Amino acid sequence: MKTIKMLACGAVALLFATTALAANDNKDYATAGELRAALSAGRTTSAQLVTTYLQRIKARNKSLHAVTQINPHALEDARRLDRLRAEGKVLGPLHGIPVLLKDNIDTGDGMANTAGSVLLKDNFPQHDAFLVAQLRAAGAIILGKANLSEWANFRSTHSSSGWSGTGGQAHNPYDLSRSPCGSSSGSAIAVAAGLVPLAVGTETDGSVTCPAAINGIVGIKPTLGLISRSGIIPISIHQDTAGPMATTVTGAVLLLDAMTGRDDKDPDGFAPTGRYAGQLVNGGLKGVRIGVVRYLMGYHPQTDAVFEQAVQTLRSKGATIVDNANIETLDAIEEKEFELLAWDFKDALNEYLAGTTGDYKSLQSLIRGNREQAGAEMPYFDQEIFVQAQASRGRDEPEYAAQVARLKKLAGADGIDATMKKYHVDILVAPTTAPAWKIDHISGDHYLGSATTPAAVAGYPHITVPMGFVDHLPVGISFFASARQEDRLIRTAYNYEQASHERRAPEFLAGDPN
Repeated sequence: MKTIKMLACGAVALLFATTALAANDNKDYATAGELRAALSAGRTTSAQLVTTYLQRIKARNKSLHAVTQINPHALEDARRLDRLRAEGKVLGPLHGIPVLLKDNIDTGDGMANTAGSVLLKDNFPQHDAFLVAQLRAAGAIILGKANLSEWANFRSTHSSSGWSGTGGQAHNPYDLSRSPCGSSSGSAIAVAAGLVPLAVGTETDGSVTCPAAINGIVGIKPTLGLISRSGIIPISIHQDTAGPMATTVTGAVLLLDAMTGRDDKDPDGFAPTGRYAGQLVNGGLKGVRIGVVRYLMGYHPQTDAVFEQAVQTLRSKGATIVDNANIETLDAIEEKEFELLAWDFKDALNEYLAGTTGDYKSLQSLIRGNREQAGAEMPYFDQEIFVQAQASRGRDEPEYAAQVARLKKLAGADGIDATMKKYHVDILVAPTTAPAWKIDHISGDHYLGSATTPAAVAGYPHITVPMGFVDHLPVGISFFASARQEDRLIRTAYNYEQASHERRAPEFLAGDPN
């Protein structure tokens, strides 16, 4: 088996030439739609795209630490897809467009699946995850793997988002001294910094939507089961999902369409009734009733001020705003979530590890391995979540099934659903999260709050879209609703994006004095 070299993850040089980066050059940030048009018109080829993105990764990744592996077959795949296009065979809307995968998703092309841990550096899956097979069938090129918060931010309560043993500390391209959030840190950074047009992240609670918002891009967390979870290193069968990340709603939706499909290996799996790209139409805000969830605000006044402007934009395009459409069960949802995730994690991870090629076949063996390789794996923070999960009886805890059902009801039927019914609204909105905080390897993340938990626990869809800036740092607006209501969320998010145009390219600042 070919050994894949991880990109260097030593000391980060925070200063580098802005001229070499061409940070404000729009051609560096071509959208998926623009790339499709260029490929169709013969103005570029997939091989040229792959070469360009690989060169950009080489130039920028040393300071960003967003990409950890390159697919050794990417250029070969691009040339094959170029030949198919020349023969008149286009596999789908993403034919010949590069996509980056979070490094907790299986691929059968010789790349390791590590979850960011050096303990899994020899975990070379034999088969693609279902979503990866779907992407390849749609013509997408798997460019490589993205850095992440190690173990999807489920190893320590004092972790630094974007840090992993295999990739080092990832950095926010808007301000290199600040966090990229997580756990899909590298996926968000790579899209925001123009290293790739599209990327796949995964979310249990906030791991797509937080890094998307903090890095100024679009992220979609779909309804549980819309994208298969088979072949993804898990945390919880009740909350995990993959999700698309892109600079635009259109790009994210094209990627979403390419990943969906019914997988018998996913107990919650279902197939959509049509393509979500059909929802990318103008006029989608007229007559829509939007509820503002004030209970998901108040942790950052400047973010709230930007959000109020976003609400005015929604109103100006014909939406009816219903204020104080609050979810009354929020405190009860958050009370039990972490403990249930830890119980589920123990069994879910052991099930995944049992089928891997490496030396670590259980959570208990990982705990031992982290201690043995503490210099590489635990230089900044410990593994208390691992230890807590291992000490539990996993899904055999007496309260497990009943508590999961209770929590989902609190978040879903008694939470989002009840709120939408009570206030007669079609969509709920709130700020996604606060601006990026300073990276801190001593105390860990300085996380203030977010809108992610209700939709995450319920297994409902959630989209974040850039809504503006606090100083030089991007912040996002969250749209969420009941299960399988991606269509209305996409229409709303797309029309808000078209009305606001708040996305702008990063400046790769070395850091502000605050």
